[in-house]
Amino acid sequence: MDRIRAREPRFHEHAYLFVLSALEYCQHKLPERRHLSGRELVQGCRGLAIERYGLLARTVLDFWGVTTTVDFGDIVFALVDLGLLQSQPTDTRDEFDEVYDFEDAFDRDYPWKASSVA
Repeated sequence: MDRIRAREPRFHEHAYLFVLSALEYCQHKLPERRHLSGRELVQGCRGLAIERYGLLARTVLDFWGVTTTVDFGDIVFALVDLGLLQSQPTDTRDEFDEVYDFEDAFDRDYPWKASSVA
């Protein structure tokens, strides 16, 4: 974690662990393991954050320093630079740019589940 923090100190160490967890979260939803696009990973980050933290997802990510989808890309590429993840030649930081707005994704478009009243 010291190498990660030295490389990209803007983010809390939990943000790095979360992105690694989101990679696994996405892989488990696929029929077989494969490379994920930045867009797929960012969507997985949203799903995992909501699943784990519910209405506090945006607050938790904000506390870790993650406030835009570009931040997920910066975390991924820091992990790639350190040799903890591998990238494809076609992978770019642009894949993570404005995939969704955090206010929309975690507040306005929160997937409320209506409970059935018996």
